[in-house]
Amino acid sequence: MSLRINDQAPNFTANTTQGSLDFHQWLGDGWGILFSHPKDFTPVCTTELGYVAKLKPEFEKRNCKVIGLSIDALDAHGGWIKDIEESQSCSVDFPMIGDTDLKVAKLYNMFPADETGSAENRTAMTNATVRTVYVIGPDKNIKLMMTYPMTTGRNFDEILRVIDSMQLTAAHKVATPVNWQPGEDVIIVPSISNEEAKEKYPDGWKTVTPYLRLVKQPA
Repeated sequence: MSLRINDQAPNFTANTTQGSLDFHQWLGDGWGILFSHPKDFTPVCTTELGYVAKLKPEFEKRNCKVIGLSIDALDAHGGWIKDIEESQSCSVDFPMIGDTDLKVAKLYNMFPADETGSAENRTAMTNATVRTVYVIGPDKNIKLMMTYPMTTGRNFDEILRVIDSMQLTAAHKVATPVNWQPGEDVIIVPSISNEEAKEKYPDGWKTVTPYLRLVKQPA
């Protein structure tokens, strides 16, 4: 069964570079990002992991934890992390799952459920589908899924932008328009009537169409 947005993120226990963890317990009551890699020592993923390490303070501001996954063993992860830290000038201090039995990749539909084998003798190409970012909300539901080809580095600035948008929606019942950036006008969602909007936004809003009402971003 395929995962979709708003489905419950499957729970699992796994060994990571920071010890064994229960995924839902580790997430706690905040947001989370699970992002996966087809193999250790792959060049595009090396740049991604380094950039995410540098962005960790930004994720923490948003009460968002980050966890990586790669189809290799933890001892290989250790050597890869050294490469990442040296080549990308960073400190990788978030956990990395060693998914050698493909359990988590199959649980999250990155492999078919009947995929056989283990990490041994697999290549990055045979694991090419393990390139997905999952954003998970405090309710443990999947809020976003983005899958990239192996040759295209993921845009984690965009993922930060999406988290900002979703957190605004959760707090203020607003949506964000195309190419929105934090601080720009937002959209009053259609479920909010004009009467309710007058109470919520006493300074008013701009009506573009009856269903498209723009208002300053709430603080």
